[in-house]
Amino acid sequence: MPLFMDVHDSLPEGATATDVAGAHEADLRIQAQYGVTYHRYWVDEQSGKVFCLVEAPTAEDAATVHREAHGLVADHIHEVVEGR
Repeated sequence: MPLFMDVHDSLPEGATATDVAGAHEADLRIQAQYGVTYHRYWVDEQSGKVFCLVEAPTAEDAATVHREAHGLVADHIHEVVEGR
């Protein structure tokens, strides 16, 4: 299954890492419907960026989970290969 890193360039005004945690939980509740697995995420509150590591059949499937779970779709989605 392809692995993607999605990048959200800016958090909504006033959003915090706690808010991102809630959005991630919403992703987890519906991801199975699309064959998607959101593994981890990272938040840089200072720059307002969020990064999500996700396995999905396609980048669009990953975006669909975000769109339906909470509406915060990534600005960029990159297919990645894990290094060791």
